[in-house]
Amino acid sequence: MRIFVTGASGFVGSAVVPELLAAGHGVVGLARSEASARAIAAAGATVQRGDLDDVESLRAGAAAADGVIHLAYNHDFSQPVAAAQTDLRAIETLGAALEGSDRPLVIASGLAGAATGRVATEQDRPDPATYPRVASAQAALALASRGVRSSVVRLAPTVHGEGDPNFIARLVAIARERGVSGYIGGGDNRWPAVHRLDAARLFRLALEGAPAGSVLHGVAEEGVPVRAIASGIGRHLGLPVVSVSAEEATGHFGWLARFLAADAPASSTLTRELLGWQPTQPGLLADLDQGHYFQSLS
Repeated sequence: MRIFVTGASGFVGSAVVPELLAAGHGVVGLARSEASARAIAAAGATVQRGDLDDVESLRAGAAAADGVIHLAYNHDFSQPVAAAQTDLRAIETLGAALEGSDRPLVIASGLAGAATGRVATEQDRPDPATYPRVASAQAALALASRGVRSSVVRLAPTVHGEGDPNFIARLVAIARERGVSGYIGGGDNRWPAVHRLDAARLFRLALEGAPAGSVLHGVAEEGVPVRAIASGIGRHLGLPVVSVSAEEATGHFGWLARFLAADAPASSTLTRELLGWQPTQPGLLADLDQGHYFQSLS
């Protein structure tokens, strides 16, 4: 199949592209910059210039494809509503180009708000009034009634692996800046996790076989205690591991505090049963022990 991929040069996308190519698919990657275009071409994919605001490029890419994987997202935590609105418009554009064709559209989403005080499952439906990005997932799922084989992959907040620029990398940077590796309160709250290569395989499996309207969980580990993550970081940096009070958390962790305080375990049992997905890559703590998160630190 010829697959149009947005976010093809990103942290997850740069793993999805070779996963697709190795399975015999052709890939066209959306590139918003020269650097992205070079990375996509170097991976062996075809480059299409454009970004999430370029409606014509999105429409053309989807119309010419046998399927679409939508990974691009503006992770600007200072403007979450604007980022979610841009994402929603992009999904509506991609969906309109695929409507009535039964071609697949797989989008990336998150687990925020899926459940409170218990393990989230694929059957949970979070409230878009609380988490703006949820509206994008709802729009994608609604396309199933319009002849699009749409599915939503809710990724664990901690997608880890070499080159990770996100939550774990930021925790490492904060520990270095503060001189301590911190967690909030007792640190017993849990973060689901998945390695980027396992996530990439899930996107391919969803593209190839997920039924229309599927909600899938990109979760390899149901919940890693945040205190254990902080301990691993502290051990590698040779720093004390300390508890940070809830009152001091924002000052210590900045925007990451509200994520770090959440207890958000999640299951992927239904996803594994549906698609036969079995994560094989190292877990989060084992990945920390490989050392790549600390190579640039003194």
